[in-house]
Amino acid sequence: MTVSNRILSGVQPSGDLHLGNYLGAIKNFVALQHEYECFFCVVDLHAITVWQDPQQLSQKTREVIAAFIASGIDPKKNILFNQSQVPQHTQLAWIFNCVARMGWLNRMTQFKDKAGKDKENASVGLFSYPTLMAADILIYLATHVPVGEDQKQHLEFTRDIAQKFNNDFKTNLFPLTEPLIFGEGTRVMSLRDGMKKMSKSDISEYSRIMLNDSPDTIVQKIKKAKTDSLPLPANLVEASTRPEAFNLLSIFAALKNILTKNAIQQYAGKEFSLFKKDLTDLMVATIQPIGREINKLMDDQLYLDSILKDGKNKATIEADSVLTQVYDIIGFKKS
Repeated sequence: MTVSNRILSGVQPSGDLHLGNYLGAIKNFVALQHEYECFFCVVDLHAITVWQDPQQLSQKTREVIAAFIASGIDPKKNILFNQSQVPQHTQLAWIFNCVARMGWLNRMTQFKDKAGKDKENASVGLFSYPTLMAADILIYLATHVPVGEDQKQHLEFTRDIAQKFNNDFKTNLFPLTEPLIFGEGTRVMSLRDGMKKMSKSDISEYSRIMLNDSPDTIVQKIKKAKTDSLPLPANLVEASTRPEAFNLLSIFAALKNILTKNAIQQYAGKEFSLFKKDLTDLMVATIQPIGREINKLMDDQLYLDSILKDGKNKATIEADSVLTQVYDIIGFKKS
């Protein structure tokens, strides 16, 4: 099978979606669907590397699909599905476990960050997460993957697996997938600490903007967003030394589809009170329609389930074709 310009990317169903999920991933997916053949999945297998409530997992999966559609991803043009419903992902992941080397996995910095000091109690799934991610990508022969800075190492791992498999079995089946790295707003930081990534797990609700936040809630969160006592920075160099100011300016730039340096020029030397009002207005205008549409879609779960079923069927056909080739290459007979 020969493909070109095909994308695979996914979002975990680990809770309500926030501004970081939108600016860091979903907003870019909307733009990419016009240039690439796109497979967008809910990576529920990755989610269970840490404990998930079984009663909530399927509902959270629907929420991600609803957010995709509410943000402008066309379910007729793209393949939307949840990872666990296409078993070829895990079948290829086992094969990749046998191709990858322990030393490669031991170098993965994200495992060290997530496992912390208690890595002996981390799940094996969290450790081998990159091999499943490689299978997610290569089971569709994806040529490109949109990644944030924190995922670049995982994509390098995917390229290493593809190259080693191709070399070991003297084939050219798997592409060396290229990263698509976006600029403005791809790493959205906490509103309470400009050095920490925006996260659902942060103890403070004021650290993040949720996609279903009301306008009044957004107003309050931006008003309380941490800043310093100085006027807004005059240039990019100064902004880079002031993490909270830089984060808010980057968010503004991403929402407005301009460069961060242009946002800095627009507000250089002005007071935060003026800037925060403009940021709030822009955020409400962007986020509120998405949140409203998510709520509307969540009231029609039969529709969302039909999207997931259709996506599963289409993804399975593509994945099975690749797995059949892999089985033939390595000497398995697939009935």
